[in-house]
Formats: sequence, structure tokens, C-alpha cells
Amino acid sequence: MKDFATNGLVERAKAILFEPDPTWRQIAAERASIGDIITRYALPLLAIGPLAMFAGTLISGIAGLGQGIAAAASMAVISFVMGLISLVVIALIADFLAPKFAGQSNRTQALKLVAYAMTPGWIAGIFGLVPTLGLLVLLASIYGVVLFYKGATPVMKVPADQAVGFTAVTIIAMIVVNAIAALLVASIAGLAAMAMGSMISDERDAADRQVTVPGVGTVDTAKLEEATKSLEGMASGQPVKTVDTATLQGLLPAEIGAYRRTAVSSAGVGGIGTRAEATYRDGTREVRVEIVDIAALGPLANAVGGMKIEQNREDADGYERTRTVDGAIQTEKWDNRRSSGTFATQVSGRFIVSASGEVSSIDNLKTIVSGIDQSRLAQLAR
Repeated sequence: MKDFATNGLVERAKAILFEPDPTWRQIAAERASIGDIITRYALPLLAIGPLAMFAGTLISGIAGLGQGIAAAASMAVISFVMGLISLVVIALIADFLAPKFAGQSNRTQALKLVAYAMTPGWIAGIFGLVPTLGLLVLLASIYGVVLFYKGATPVMKVPADQAVGFTAVTIIAMIVVNAIAALLVASIAGLAAMAMGSMISDERDAADRQVTVPGVGTVDTAKLEEATKSLEGMASGQPVKTVDTATLQGLLPAEIGAYRRTAVSSAGVGGIGTRAEATYRDGTREVRVEIVDIAALGPLANAVGGMKIEQNREDADGYERTRTVDGAIQTEKWDNRRSSGTFATQVSGRFIVSASGEVSSIDNLKTIVSGIDQSRLAQLAR
């Protein structure tokens, strides 16, 4: 790795993940302020988990949003804030402990050590898109500990023979802080906090663009760079402009096949996303169609389009299925007893279109979703 100080966020993250030893030496020597570390590195990566969790809520709960979209947005914001608080508190603890293990006290260096060691867990937050992959958090946690241990000596000047003890005591403190943060998030949002994660590995093709998640698929690092810029914009108060609710409502036609629109509504959360919803009837059958703009999450969704996301559950009463089709995440849910279901799909990496209700089969819902002008959505996504 060359010219570390001039590398962008993606290059820095890749370097600490795949070349930790030389990277830690360069991080230790690099002149950076606490503000630089937080705004240029920590905030965009820290945002991945909460925003992906929000996207996962939209995808998995697309048919029952209503007030849920605001709750999911609140959960994402609270998780982000608590994550930032945890980062700062753990860095202060590491700074306090370093002299106890013959190291040096330096708050800026301590923040470097903690922030870069947290990189695997932050990137692993992408699996908030598929909550059932949360068991992979163990891999990210283990590698984060390894990174912390490797960085203790070059960054905090803890002697190599005491680095294990310093790491162990700091990690215990980290666990306690994270547990407290999780309780706070749960109590504030009324939801249990979920941790998602995995350790990613590098697959260097000719263009050095691909990051591979073993057994899952690939992440396009060029698209990840675009996502990072989007997240950096959110962190600096310049969020992606969402499609206005009136425009989304205009994409819900008066008729879709035999179904006629009987009601329409919309809502939005500034800088995070917007939603338009319409109810359609065909005789006694009623179907609800929704279009959700996931705004800043769009580039992130595009970056992980190569992942082979798949989740299945089936019993005598019906099934639930999540999968990636041509780079787009799709979800299906069917209830045999009520002859009702939900079908949702990504469109142009920026929107989620869904249909739910009592119909003859899931194919009816797929046909209704295809009745939304997806070429127009593609134009709006640009």
C-alpha cells in the first residue's frame, strides 16, 4: 500500500482488512486530528449498519410499513448515534488503559486504534439487509479483536509481550459498553438491537474492483466508493435528494389490469426516504401497492448487487423467500390459508416496489408490480 495519507475511504478500509501490519505502522505515523478520524473514516463506515438495517426493514416488512417506516428510520438514527458514542467511550478506555500496560496515553492514537479495529464490524453491517445472516457477526468480532491486537504496539506503544493483556481488558470493556448501548437502543426504540456481520476477503481481479464475501458473492468496490460518498454526504449534512412524494404518487396508475385504484397516500422522512401507497380493488379482492425510495441506500444496494442473498422458510401454511435476481433483491411471502401474499423487488437499485393482498397466486402480485412504470423509476434513479 502506497501513499496511505492520500487514500480514500475504501482504500483505507481494504488496507486495514487485508494488509494490517504495514497499514498499522502507517496509521500510527500519520498526522490526523480526532475530527479527521471521525468524519473522514468512522462516520461513513459506522452508518453502513444502521442504514442497511433500515433497508432490511423496508425489504422484509415492505407490506406493513405505514408508521413503520418512521420507526425504522428512528431506529437507524438511534443506532448510529449510539455507535458513535460507543466508539468515543471505548477509545477513552483504551487511552486510559495503555499506560497500565507500559504503553503511551494519546487520545488521538487511541481513537485511531479503536476506529480502524472496528472496520470489519462496520462493513459487516451490510448484512442488516438480511437479518438472518446475523450469526456471521462472530467472524467480524474475532477479526476486529485480531486487528486491535496487531495495532496495540505500533499505535499505542504497548510492548508486544503485554499486547494480549491490553487487548483482553479493552475488549471486555468494549463488550460492556456495547451491551449498555444495545439496552439504550432497545429502550428508546422499543426494539431489540440486532447485530449483523461477516469477515470479508479480497479477490483481486485485473481491475482490483471486487471484494468477495465467502459463500455469498461479491461487492463492487467502485460502487462501494459511490456508496461511501453518499454516506459521507449524509454525515456532513448533504444527504441524497429523495424523489418527492407527489412524483411517486404519480407512478401509481389509475388501473393495473383488472384492478382499479380506490385510494392513494404518501409519506417521507427527509433525506432518508419517501413512500407512496395505493389501494386497488377487483370486485371483492383488494391489493396494496407501494413504491419506496431508499435514497442514500441506493448506491449501497448497488454495491452489494453481486451478493447471492438467499433466505427461505416454508411449511404447510405457506412460505417466505428472499433472494437476489439479476442484482436486485426480491422478497416473496405467501399464506396458503388466506390465499394472500406479498411480492417486493428492487428497481434500479434505488426503489422498492411491492404488492400485497388476497389474490389467486403470487404470480398475480408479480404481474401487478410489473404494472408500475419501471423505466420511469430508472430515469428517476439517475
